[in-house]
Amino acid sequence: MLAAVIVTFRPPDGMLARAVDSVVEGGGVDLVVVVDNGNLATRVLGTRLQRTEGCRVEVLQSPENLGFGAGANVGFRRCLAAGASFVALLNDDLYVDADWTVPLMAAMQANPRLGAVQPKLLFAESNPPRVNSVGVSLDRFGAGNDIGIDELDGPSFVDAADIEMFTGGAVLFRREFLETTKMFDEHWFLYYEDVDLALRGARLGWRYRCEPSSVVWHHGSASAVSLGARTRYLQERNRLWALARHGSPSSMGRGLLLSLRRLRHAPRQVHAKALFSGMAGMPRECWHRLLRSPGS
Repeated sequence: MLAAVIVTFRPPDGMLARAVDSVVEGGGVDLVVVVDNGNLATRVLGTRLQRTEGCRVEVLQSPENLGFGAGANVGFRRCLAAGASFVALLNDDLYVDADWTVPLMAAMQANPRLGAVQPKLLFAESNPPRVNSVGVSLDRFGAGNDIGIDELDGPSFVDAADIEMFTGGAVLFRREFLETTKMFDEHWFLYYEDVDLALRGARLGWRYRCEPSSVVWHHGSASAVSLGARTRYLQERNRLWALARHGSPSSMGRGLLLSLRRLRHAPRQVHAKALFSGMAGMPRECWHRLLRSPGS
């Protein structure tokens, strides 16, 4: 059984419905679980929740915004309880091509050590098409970057390849991967939870791959816009947490220096708050590093 989780938070009009419709009509998915952090999904989806032809659509509503990682975990647990062997995680601001699951499932079936397979994400607004992500890498300051971002789609983005990290925007997980990693670390709220999960999974021996023949069209951070300056705060804070948990001493030093340099630029108060909170949480993340236990 293949299920999909869509985490949503107050999306623009029509966006969530388009995402759900594309997943259902794209085929290959037996269950779509929408985790609603904004208490809008039931009204927005309406009669779509009554689907029975081949794919069920369910909404799990939260009385508060749980954050992306915690919301995704709610959906994962529902899908695993329903018997899913594979679970896709999708943003609410995207739509998928027909048969998008076929290359992802073929890769999973070919290699039992693949914990996650990512499709190629293209920017929905771009013409000609431009790449949003074919994987994720970290720079020398611990900042996560989408591979290929803003490059024209073409021959360089045709072949499947192993990747070190995946984006949480669109990715297919194996059930055993979610079980052994214990899913996302929920206290990160938003940003870098996918980096953390990928690195924890890699320590357990899991591998990842990008299958560009599976295509997803992404609008990009449509829901996160409503968070305003908090977006920058979470990105900065969580970058420092990821460095403390996974980075080398030299990369942690470079990452902290970058945060200090950013205090010279607006919004200074946001950068300062992120630096303080990031440093305050670093001992906890270093403790996780020392434990090196499954899911830590």
